Amino acid sequence: MKPAFAIGPLLLSLLAGCTLGPDFHQPSSQAPAAWAPLQETPAPSQALADPIEQRWWESFDDAKLSALVERASQRNLDLQIASARLLQSRALRSSIASEQTPAVDLDADYSRARNSAEGLSDPSGRGGKSAFNLWQGDLTASWELDLWGRVRRQVEAADAVVEVAENDRRGVLLSLLAETAGSYIQLRSVQSTLAVTRENLEVSRHSLRLSQMRLRDGVATALDVAQASAQVASIEARLPSLEERQAQLINALSLLLAEPPRSLQAELLTPGAMPTPQQHFAIGVPSELAERRPDILQATAQLHAATASIGVAKADFYPSIRLSGNVGFQSMQLSDFGAWDSRRFGIGPQVSLPIFDGGRLRGVLELREAQQQEAALHYQQVVLRAWHEIDDVLRLYNASQLRRDLLAEAVRQNRIALQTAQQQYVEGAVDFLNVLSVQGALLASEEQWVESSAAVSQALVGLYKALGGGWQAFDPAMTAAVKAGG
Repeated sequence: MKPAFAIGPLLLSLLAGCTLGPDFHQPSSQAPAAWAPLQETPAPSQALADPIEQRWWESFDDAKLSALVERASQRNLDLQIASARLLQSRALRSSIASEQTPAVDLDADYSRARNSAEGLSDPSGRGGKSAFNLWQGDLTASWELDLWGRVRRQVEAADAVVEVAENDRRGVLLSLLAETAGSYIQLRSVQSTLAVTRENLEVSRHSLRLSQMRLRDGVATALDVAQASAQVASIEARLPSLEERQAQLINALSLLLAEPPRSLQAELLTPGAMPTPQQHFAIGVPSELAERRPDILQATAQLHAATASIGVAKADFYPSIRLSGNVGFQSMQLSDFGAWDSRRFGIGPQVSLPIFDGGRLRGVLELREAQQQEAALHYQQVVLRAWHEIDDVLRLYNASQLRRDLLAEAVRQNRIALQTAQQQYVEGAVDFLNVLSVQGALLASEEQWVESSAAVSQALVGLYKALGGGWQAFDPAMTAAVKAGG
């Protein structure tokens, strides 16, 4: 039989291990065993179920693109704002966790006072006839016994909120990587369209010179010259809007890098090749998606926080016990302060038990339970949306490649047609309207081919974003920067 003095500590230790509310369990993402196969004709560049490429932008083999991505990850202001929010959530977590440990305060004060001769007793013993000095100093400690796990659940919820902020930052980084790559691809697309337009402008000017020469020789009409001149002007009219779009995209990249407008013109105005995907690229397996996509990780953390909050609400129904005590000195003379006879102390528990609150606690509990249900449904919605997004972008990537390859053949045939029409016009076999018609078809097909080539690369960028790939390459460095306050 245990001694009586051991029963109290034993009871407290047992109660300290009681944590109210449901425990959080990782929800199932219901991931399929493999990616759904495409039913359409397979395109040249296909996905592999190998570990996903963390630095997927490097697969485009474009040094300028890789450099822009690196700079954006270091300078982007949206990313820095998300890092600041993460710091705030960590500071809040530290504040909440402090309730798990005793609070200790040191107070010291001096006052000169005089009591009323007609009021309560004068501590100086002078009947309120003169002023007196009072020197005081106290060391106070207090600690709430977390019998029902209220504080533990609060810390658990705060940890989950930190995870929400961490994945919010990862989501911002993921969007930044995709937006930087996407804007760069659009820029190269516009520059390629500019090159095609200028090339066609030279062809149309050649046709104009040819028609003018044939007019002088008497084998062409003024109508041919007018039509050729109109074709030249029409193609020239495309250049200003393309150049304006080029400037817009350079400024968009400057903004992503937290640079002033036009700051990147010197390095980006020179046209470069369109970033093109490799023949094969790795996208991992479906079961990894819930561990990689920041929005799924964030929804999981939100569900965790909502689950822990139920325990906090349930613990509020039970009594709270706080142990407090103080020890210090009090004297009316400074020379007596600190002497043994000037000591004082106090110790004792404080018990608080809710008896009637008009249904407030019950309402809070019902609110927390409803919030958990919402968080669980939100998690299901986020996961389902992710599967749809990946399936759609896989199909888009395949279809974009097929369209690009068919347009490449259209460009090849239109070039042959233009050469044939020009030769037949010189020989007098066709009129100039045929030349203009074929040239217009060539320009349209070339522009569509450039646009489709960019669409293939954009679709691959969108696929990596949908898969949640890329932020892992920067996360360790970012975490260190955030911990350092950077």
